[in-house]
Amino acid sequence: MIDEISLVKELQNVQTKQKAFRVLISEYKERLYWHIRKIVISHDDADDVLQNTFIKVFRGIDRFKHDSKLYSWMYRIATNESITFINKRARERNIDISEIKQELVTNLQSDAWFSGNDIQIILQEAVARLPNKQQLVFNMKYFDHLKYQEISEILGTSVGGLKASYFQAVKKIENYIKTKHN
Repeated sequence: MIDEISLVKELQNVQTKQKAFRVLISEYKERLYWHIRKIVISHDDADDVLQNTFIKVFRGIDRFKHDSKLYSWMYRIATNESITFINKRARERNIDISEIKQELVTNLQSDAWFSGNDIQIILQEAVARLPNKQQLVFNMKYFDHLKYQEISEILGTSVGGLKASYFQAVKKIENYIKTKHN
């Protein structure tokens, strides 16, 4: 595991910033990509959002204050960039965000990078139908295996509120899957 405190010092030092940033990318790229991908669905869009995330991290690292883990801070940036991307796409096309999410899930079946089966498609459809906050909490807890405390740092929400959101999300997903399988 990487020493985040040393890495941040290197990132905030002009002499070592470039080299440290390459380490940061190789260490966190894959985890951030899959987090973003669960939100924006498409591989190409996830790549674009990941690139924007790393640009924001590079530009903002001097303002990082160690009030959370480096990964939590980057995760928050990736989450915000993903939501901004989805909202922008919906505005450009003058349609509701839920329609955009549904469209993305529909396109997932023809995505060469997706190798899921029917139940995975149904799960993605169910997750895409969740309100934004429930979707984020479900993805972080279920797929990314983050602890509630970590999610709390990322989203700035109480642990109790997160547990309630996760519980509601699971119920909605279970109900959706039941209706799809009958």
